[in-house]
Amino acid sequence: MCVRAVVKVLESLVDGDQKIKGGYNNPMPKTEAFQATFTALRKILKPYERTFSVVANEPGRYYLACKTAKTKSGFAIWFGGVEIKKNYVSFHLIPVYGNAALREGLSPSLRKRMQGKSCFNFTEIDPAHVKELAAVTKKGCAGFIKKFS
Repeated sequence: MCVRAVVKVLESLVDGDQKIKGGYNNPMPKTEAFQATFTALRKILKPYERTFSVVANEPGRYYLACKTAKTKSGFAIWFGGVEIKKNYVSFHLIPVYGNAALREGLSPSLRKRMQGKSCFNFTEIDPAHVKELAAVTKKGCAGFIKKFS
């Protein structure tokens, strides 16, 4: 009798298509939106290829690092990058981590996209965020070059 009750409860949670009700099995955002977001964010970093080394340039993954400055363990210091993840597209900008003034100058809507001190996550990109990130990247690059060159 107890097993039948459990089965009934489980059946009530699953609809005819075998998807859990309540949004737990909702489809992931469309890959086209992720690709468009990735492309827009990659365009922000692209002009800095002359200044930094491209350490990753493959579908869904693009990163830049210092050509000469190294960490204590000998790895190149990363400047920034963009990568398509499972549930969002991440934009990493290391100067934001190292410069509190850049972080504090971010708009509230862009701050909501932050995860940690230098990562911004998007499912779709707002043109205002692209414009703001481009300006922050430009400011961050100037300070980054002074510090590590």
